[in-house]
Amino acid sequence: MSGALDGRHAVVTGAGSGIGRATAERLAEAGCLVTLIGRHIGRLDESADRIGAAAFAAPADVTDAEALAAAIEAGRDRFGPIDILVNNAGGASSAPFLKTDSADLRAMLALNLEAPAEAARLVLPGMLTRRWGRIVNVASTAGLKGYAYVSAYVAAKHGLVGLTRALALEVATKGVTVNAVCPGFTDTDLVARSVDAIVGKTGRTGDEARAALAASNPQGRLITPDEVAATIVWLCGEAASGVNGAAVPVAGGEV
Repeated sequence: MSGALDGRHAVVTGAGSGIGRATAERLAEAGCLVTLIGRHIGRLDESADRIGAAAFAAPADVTDAEALAAAIEAGRDRFGPIDILVNNAGGASSAPFLKTDSADLRAMLALNLEAPAEAARLVLPGMLTRRWGRIVNVASTAGLKGYAYVSAYVAAKHGLVGLTRALALEVATKGVTVNAVCPGFTDTDLVARSVDAIVGKTGRTGDEARAALAASNPQGRLITPDEVAATIVWLCGEAASGVNGAAVPVAGGEV
């Protein structure tokens, strides 16, 4: 897709590593100017350095509405109107349901549902005015099915898929598409933390824990960040302009 999105300005949250970094790099390869948002300035700078002049690092915690708005505005000042939003920032906490209190639930909703909604509110008016835009929410297979011991995360990701479908209908005739990608277990820091948790709780080795996660994929492997990124970039292109309100699994057939 080299050059397919020439001159478009994309904002990617959680861009310091994993799926976010891979997506930012792929969007830049397709011709985008990319604003990178995330909490860790060191990682953001690494991502920006890998991309070069087409990238701008704007550190922010996406759950802080004022900081998120400031980061998006800084991106606008640098690269102009925003054409593409990739809501990738997210995270999971693990506990049995009866040990998951209301604070845990609120934290998962704030990060995985409320922050993407707020980012969409900040960029959508300009997209509607220009009658072109792409919003891609990075959900999870946890937005399409249940997993034990991550009830708050599953609830939040189901909410994100629902938000995607509802907003897609509101903007369907206005040149904007809203879609979600739903990766299965992906070889990222999030999965690394899950592996550590499994090792700590079960006494399995790291390799055994990774194999257990990979077993949920019928292909018997972890998804790579670049596979998810490639799907996101496709959804941003003209070839996918008829795809709207979709929740696209990237999970080897798990769902």
